Amino acid sequence: MSRRVVRQSKFRHVFGQAAKADQAYEDIRVSKVTWDSSFCAVNPKFLAIIVEAGGGGAFIVLPLAKTGRVDKNYPLVTGHTAPVLDIDWCPHNDNVIASASDDTTIMVWQIPDYTPVRNITEPIITLEGHSKRVGILSWHPTARNVLLSAGGDNVIIIWNVGTGEALLSLDDLHPDVIHSVCWNNNGSLLATTCKDKTLRIIDPRKGQVVANNFEEPVALQEMDTSNGVLLPFYDPDSSIVYLCGKGDSSIRYFEVTEEPPFVHYLNTFSSKEPQRGMGFMPKRGLDVSKCEIARFYKLHERKCEPIVMTVPRKSDLFQDDLYPDTPGPEPALEADEWLSGQDAEPVLISLRDGYVPPKHRELRVTKRNILDERRPAGPGRGPSASDAPLAQRTLESLLEEIKALREQVQAQEQRIRALENMLCELVDGTD
Repeated sequence: MSRRVVRQSKFRHVFGQAAKADQAYEDIRVSKVTWDSSFCAVNPKFLAIIVEAGGGGAFIVLPLAKTGRVDKNYPLVTGHTAPVLDIDWCPHNDNVIASASDDTTIMVWQIPDYTPVRNITEPIITLEGHSKRVGILSWHPTARNVLLSAGGDNVIIIWNVGTGEALLSLDDLHPDVIHSVCWNNNGSLLATTCKDKTLRIIDPRKGQVVANNFEEPVALQEMDTSNGVLLPFYDPDSSIVYLCGKGDSSIRYFEVTEEPPFVHYLNTFSSKEPQRGMGFMPKRGLDVSKCEIARFYKLHERKCEPIVMTVPRKSDLFQDDLYPDTPGPEPALEADEWLSGQDAEPVLISLRDGYVPPKHRELRVTKRNILDERRPAGPGRGPSASDAPLAQRTLESLLEEIKALREQVQAQEQRIRALENMLCELVDGTD
């Protein structure tokens, strides 16, 4: 009599759980544009959601802690003249986000840590180069200020956001609409899918397709009969892929291994309401004290609901096997180094003591639209000669801004005193 052998895996019992009602974000007018992106982007500081907006395109940015009902007059990020189709947080600066629009432009925004009193309308920089709508954005995983965009013109452009220049334009590799684009771990290659039903592996610096038309899949999984767009999220730290269908109400997740059959079904998280979109938190934004290995932000018609994936463990100690060192916020390369042919793996950090987002870095744009000229500090490396003028300019601009704010406050105080005097005179007159 044969015995069934159960596959050993620490992720066999991963379970999903929706956050409590008071941890959701309510009264958000999620965009109704028919586009295939996730409409949501999240990092350890902020939650960004593409929303309905009259006369153009907009998205809302909320601090993660600002749960509950969102005021209908909460400031938006506006500036596009047509609907926003995709948004993506910079992996190397939690206060910088890029947006792509039907108006053919990409805008890069600086988000303050404080809640603004009015709409944010001025981007750091606007990138123009596509002839049709721009529907896909993806920051380079290891190089500073490198951003990829893909448009309805079947063109992929890779930008140096720091200078506003197009580094590369891949305009003859796709005969039809590009559906998705993804970098590999060190940003040396791209994977793309296209309406012609072909998967391409591209070396962007050579401008060449290095592999496509794969004959046989490693694994084939029948999902369901839904015709909604599938949003895949892969966590390389755990080798788990999560599949979320737009218009579906479930998240299916699978473990990928190096031995046949390669892909192993783990479980399905199901809920009653379908998802309009989905955000996926980077690993450094998770709560390691609760054995949280993934967190999704599910968009409903009028709200956003966090969904937590947890590995059940009895111990309260840090679980080394669940949390290997993971990519942190420091870039490994500068844009020109990557363009010249250099590759580098992500700079990793430990999550043993949790992750504390770095303090807000206000990025001042010079005439060359440089986001940040400082190179990451290294052993024995002090500030370079080019850092000093930048720091001086930044300090001077801050002092000027403080002076202007002080003058504005003084003017308001004088106006208030004048109004109080007028009020006293009116009261005295009525007596």
